[in-house]
Amino acid sequence: MQKQLTILLVLMFFCLPLFAQGQGDEDANMMNAAKKRDQQAIDEAKGGWWTQSMRSHEERIEWWRDARFGMFVHWGVYSGPGGEWKGKKVSGYSEHLMRKEKIPLAKYKEEVVKPFNPVDFNADEWIRTARDAGMIYFVITAKHHDGFAMFDSDVSDYNVVDATKWGKDPMTDLAAACKKYGVKFGFYYSHAFDWEDPNAPGNDWDYNNPGGDLNLFGGRYWYDVHPELLPKAVKYVDEKAIPQIKELLTNYHPDIIWFDTPHKLPLSENIRILQAIREIDRNVVVNGRLARYAEGNMGDYQNTADRPAEFFPVTGDWEAIPTTNESYGYSKFDDSHKPASFFIRLLANAASRGGNLLMNIGPMGNGKIDSRDLKILRGIGQWMKVNGESIYGTQKSPLPLQSWGVCTQKGNRLYLHVFDWPANGKLVVGGLKTAPKKAWLLKDPSQKELQVKRMEAPELEINLPKIPANKENSVVVLEMGHQFETDSVRLLSAETNNRLLAFDAKLQGAGFRYGDGKKDRYYVDGWTKTEQSVSWDFRLDQPINACLKMRFLVDKNSGGKVRVLVAGNEFPLEIEPSDKTEIRSVAIGSCSIPVGRQLLTIKPEQVSGESLMKLFEVEINSEK
Repeated sequence: MQKQLTILLVLMFFCLPLFAQGQGDEDANMMNAAKKRDQQAIDEAKGGWWTQSMRSHEERIEWWRDARFGMFVHWGVYSGPGGEWKGKKVSGYSEHLMRKEKIPLAKYKEEVVKPFNPVDFNADEWIRTARDAGMIYFVITAKHHDGFAMFDSDVSDYNVVDATKWGKDPMTDLAAACKKYGVKFGFYYSHAFDWEDPNAPGNDWDYNNPGGDLNLFGGRYWYDVHPELLPKAVKYVDEKAIPQIKELLTNYHPDIIWFDTPHKLPLSENIRILQAIREIDRNVVVNGRLARYAEGNMGDYQNTADRPAEFFPVTGDWEAIPTTNESYGYSKFDDSHKPASFFIRLLANAASRGGNLLMNIGPMGNGKIDSRDLKILRGIGQWMKVNGESIYGTQKSPLPLQSWGVCTQKGNRLYLHVFDWPANGKLVVGGLKTAPKKAWLLKDPSQKELQVKRMEAPELEINLPKIPANKENSVVVLEMGHQFETDSVRLLSAETNNRLLAFDAKLQGAGFRYGDGKKDRYYVDGWTKTEQSVSWDFRLDQPINACLKMRFLVDKNSGGKVRVLVAGNEFPLEIEPSDKTEIRSVAIGSCSIPVGRQLLTIKPEQVSGESLMKLFEVEINSEK
């Protein structure tokens, strides 16, 4: 017996490494096959239909580029429960009710789908509300992740006409109302995530399918490690997703179609869906969450952050999707609604960086828009009626960042969005080398001229009324000549606090990543080497005694030492790890910073954790 055991152990000693090597080789082969599959789809698209479709890209994107502002609507059978199930509050997005509570499909059909009866739905009111808020386009959930079609579909009887008490098609009325009020119309369609279809990714409680919370069959990239499961998903794409998308295109003729969660399917399938769209309609705008990959994006523009507070740098056309509260679908429990002023500033900030806002609301299950959302929309609409000229059709700001707000441009006009009205009535505009021909408040129909004074180049001083025209965002118009010059270096204020966001820093060294811009995630991450550094260029037009602060996030894997350098001063700072994820605001030190161009740099001396920290911002505040 002892001899047999010894032989078995020897065999295991020699064979297990060979088995592990064999398994590793098999995994590598599968990954290589997956890359080859996706690359073949990319090459075929670029060699033919996609390249041809992009010849009309500038023409079809023109209206979207000028719009700058749209309404996103998450509305479906999940709006009835409103974030409640069996008498309890369900955490997270209310439209994810079925997934969060693992509701069996049969029960979801009986208790959520069948009773849906939005008798107060009025398409005309919805679109008028969007138009009056200043929104140029409207996108609504035709099918969300629960797989339920909110339109009349011949492909599946799991739709609002055939399966609900209401039995009506709201999309027909919404399309007609958009045409009536001159609003561009579009659909959100969950192409890759479907909890109803037995062949689709996502439902792992009814069907034991990949793509769900249980991370079955290899988790996120299940189709690469288990290619034998892919034919099921292809069947879903062929028999439900593509046919329903074709229905939406041919029956409603949308101006835009919006997709999400592309990682639930392999890139090759996403590209195939895009090809099916382009075979039907070369003019419909397609967002950037259908066929994107590490080296590119086959959509018409890029999608950035959900629920952003700040924007990371993006080149080209882009769109962010804020929500009035923290849920996309209606939640009776979510009272975190932000004021209209938040969205007015966010909209101006997006436009100043060349982006759009597609702002989400979640109407109630009875078909009405929540009164809390209506209040926000009315506030935005009042501002847009006066100041819409400074948003629509504008371009990215030619000026550097300003301490008081942001700038947009249209033709030879600059629009100064003054978030922080100067107490002394003197607005200093940094980086504008050319004097304007005229300056006035956009709200003033008489265009009464404001006095402009040339300071030491490249600064201007504009005399403003001492009482702000609008507390959220007052707009000053500068009429420039056909050609004008600007300077790229930011002017800091000696009168107010100055925030140097990590999103706006110069990043030296490879490996940095951006957070998505949410209120607690507007950081720079991936700081793992001492060769990486972060810096900001700025100027001062008067000396200040500055108090420096830094805001950053740490966890148990963070840690190291840095030096903060500015104006000949050095401040050492130790970044200590934390047992929990923790946001810290730390005083760095105080120093005098003279007039002129300066550079503030954060250089690591040691990275003792997996990463140094996640940096949000540095504050430079004048000590009075």
